[in-house]
Order: sequence, then structure tokens, then C-alpha cells
Amino acid sequence: MNRTAVTALAALTLSATAALSQPPATPPTPTVVRGAVTAITDTSITVKTDKGPQTIALAPSWSVAVTKAVDIDAIQPGSFIGTSEMPNKDGASGKSLEVHVFPPGVKMGEGHYGWDLKPGSMMTNGTVGTVVAGKKGSRELDVDYSYGKRHITVPANVPVVQIGQGKREMVKVGVPVFMVVGKTPNGMVTNSVSIGENGAKPPM
Repeated sequence: MNRTAVTALAALTLSATAALSQPPATPPTPTVVRGAVTAITDTSITVKTDKGPQTIALAPSWSVAVTKAVDIDAIQPGSFIGTSEMPNKDGASGKSLEVHVFPPGVKMGEGHYGWDLKPGSMMTNGTVGTVVAGKKGSRELDVDYSYGKRHITVPANVPVVQIGQGKREMVKVGVPVFMVVGKTPNGMVTNSVSIGENGAKPPM
């Protein structure tokens, strides 16, 4: 994975920067845009979301990340992953809604902070410790980050993807996209657009 591909993961870095700049007890929830592309130019992208159309400015250096479905066995001890999860009542564990596996050597978005995939969901990014096979093909694993650890159950039926580099021409009308966006006085802006391989919807 080259440096350009690392840049393509900047959508998750935006949430990392915000999360690590605040006390862990009150982590911020990043602003996320999901939907299908309805228009795209050199400087902006318009997406049909469940809240209506939204137009996002594209930073001059914007890049593309592609999520590719992989087997649950891609989650290995030492892997750096991100997972949207629903916390359990104990506060120290959770159940994955999806898992994205970063390329070897890439660590971005580290921490545990608010997410919006479902009401009450969180994002946990960190290094995988022990991985144990669970019931019905699931996995039990510990995820360590700089200020804590969580025990995560990954059901066998949740999406598991690996993130790789894409090309700008892959982002076209009709393609489902995922973006973490920043807010500016002139509106929202992003420097990374995530798409799924072969038109699949990014699971984050």
C-alpha cells in the first residue's frame, strides 16, 4: 500500500483528529455523509441521502478509497481495524455492525468515539489482540487503542472489508459513497470519498 492509498483513508483520519483532541469521556461524533452520487464535478460532489440532496466541496487533493469484501479470517492478531459497534451494557464490550481492516502499517482513527451508523453506535479503531473463534462462525477479539481496550464480538454475518486505493473516475453518478466531512463557513468539504468494490455500498 503506497502513500497515495494511505491518503485515501483520510476520511477516517478526520474523526481521529477530533477524537484525540477531546477527553476520552466526551468524544465527538464526526459528520458523515452517505448516499448515491447524483452529480460530480472537479470541485464538488452531490449525493442523495436519506435527509435529501447534499453538495460537498472536494478538496484539491481529494482521493478515493475502495472497500473490498474479505473473509472474517482477515481479522488477525496485530491487525489494525476499525469497527462500528453497538456497546453492551457493561460499557467495556460491544457487538460489531461492520469491520474495516487497514493495510499493514497503517493506523488511523485510533480510539473509541461516537458514530452514527445506528442510534447509539460507536466507532472503535485499534490494534487487534487475541482472536478467538466464537459461536456460529463469529469472532471474539480485544481491540487496544491509546487510552483503552474493548472486547468486541464480530458476528459471522456482518460486513468485513479491506480498504484499498481507488481512482477518481470510479466515482460517478449512481455509485454509493461514504464521506467524513469537515464544516467550513462556505459549507461542507471532504478530501476522501469511499466507494465499495463493484458498486457495493461502503459499510461504515
